[in-house]
Amino acid sequence: MPNKNSAAEPIVTDILVAGSGIAGLSFALKAADYAHVLVVTKKELVEANTNYAQGGLAAALDAADSAERHVQDTIKCGDGLCEEPVARQIVAEAPRFVRELEAWGARFTHGAAGALDLGLEGGHSARRIVHAKDFTGREIERALVSAVRKNPRIKIMENTLILDLLLKANPAQTPPAQNRALGAVVLNQGVLLPVRAKRVVLATGGAGKIYLYTTNPDIATGDGMAIAWRAGVSLKNLEFVQFHPTCLYHPKLRNFLISEAVRGEGAILKNRRGKAFMKSYDARGELAPRDVVARSIDAELKKTGNEFVYLDISHKSESFLKNRFPNIFERLLSVGIDMAKDPVPVVPAAHYFCGGVKADVAGGTELPGLYAIGEVACTGLHGANRLASNSLLEACAMAHYAAEALRKETPQTNGKAAVGVLSVTRWGEKTLADSDVNTLIAHNWDETRRLMANYVGIVRSRDRLTRAARRLALIQVEVEELVRTYAPNQDLAELWNILALAQAVVASGLLRKESRGLHYMLDYPDKNPKFAKPMEVSWAHQGKIIAR
Repeated sequence: MPNKNSAAEPIVTDILVAGSGIAGLSFALKAADYAHVLVVTKKELVEANTNYAQGGLAAALDAADSAERHVQDTIKCGDGLCEEPVARQIVAEAPRFVRELEAWGARFTHGAAGALDLGLEGGHSARRIVHAKDFTGREIERALVSAVRKNPRIKIMENTLILDLLLKANPAQTPPAQNRALGAVVLNQGVLLPVRAKRVVLATGGAGKIYLYTTNPDIATGDGMAIAWRAGVSLKNLEFVQFHPTCLYHPKLRNFLISEAVRGEGAILKNRRGKAFMKSYDARGELAPRDVVARSIDAELKKTGNEFVYLDISHKSESFLKNRFPNIFERLLSVGIDMAKDPVPVVPAAHYFCGGVKADVAGGTELPGLYAIGEVACTGLHGANRLASNSLLEACAMAHYAAEALRKETPQTNGKAAVGVLSVTRWGEKTLADSDVNTLIAHNWDETRRLMANYVGIVRSRDRLTRAARRLALIQVEVEELVRTYAPNQDLAELWNILALAQAVVASGLLRKESRGLHYMLDYPDKNPKFAKPMEVSWAHQGKIIAR
């Protein structure tokens, strides 16, 4: 029966989209051709991981480049786990998605001759990064938000958190394939609202906030992954968490990313003594893939005992840097760092989830009626390590294929009330007004993120992961009691979500007894052909973790 917290009259729509980044908004624009779409987003419409993407979108557009080279770079970076048919399908259509974004109003940077200015990033064998200087994500988000607000078939609910799916049956007793998503329950400024929809599309992005240090905004708490996980849907390849090598190390400007493109334009990584070190770890130096660069920095920090390294591009002119990286230049200058003269202190930070909800290229999941697109999903494109700037490309591609798939199958809603139950979570009713309870929530937030940073970081071991699993299980007991006792608010709901994702990452890491891509295990320092396959975990049957 329905949860007592969701007794309000349901909102009815054809398609519910959770998330307002490039995946969610470009999907909504396409789906609005044939359906009514409701977009719910946790904060303002522009507040999404997309908005913070500095680099760009990878597409083979230069005459000297090719889709085949792009595919091979993707596969090489993915370290044996890329699903090649997926990579070929997505990469082949990359130029099309660039043109679509331009048609929606995105203004990318062009060179003097009028052609798109293509950047170079680590792991790429050619210049193929379409960008808007160093605020590409912000420009794409601006264009999409403008187009969405003008579309009368798209409704928007801001400051609204998706809490749980409405399902046909209890997920603890019914396998996902025999169940169905009938909509979701959302939290809108403290009020629980059921939303009935023929299809639910998760486009909630990643989960960088499960770590203490991340380049992600505060919204990145793994909400979509967590609610799918609680509905019994498999999560795939979650052990592969990409740490961006160069997050600014500064107390006044935390979580600020120094784009991969800075290294692409010639920046050198140096230790505190001013010595360049990357060539001693990898012949490709600063242009090695992100997993290699992040591990190299981590090793250098442990060897020297320092807290950061330097990224130095002071050999480039001030005019070049201001033109190519206006956002980075000004933000650094605001905290007293002149990148034309000073080396920039940087440290690796959690950045991108190569794993997520198990989905096909059109976002289809194991649960009928539920789709997942963008970073929340795992198609297998990225394998064990994402090639730089393939993320925006994948989001565009999945949005397109999902919109085409739903065009063929989405019936119109008939206005009847939602029938179903909430997934695993059953919230209490007490109001969260007690300062001691709020302190407890904050403490568990902090402990979970510190635990992940200390035990489940760039370099791992079986002992650390086992200890992390035990401690997370203890935290879960305490948080479950809060969930059963109190009505949801955003802090408690997000804590519930980051805890679920932390446990799933650890469970996935313990399954992979090798080192591959972003998953480096001290106990198993080499690749093992037995593990040249995805790892999947699900959370069903009264909350037990099921591994496959």
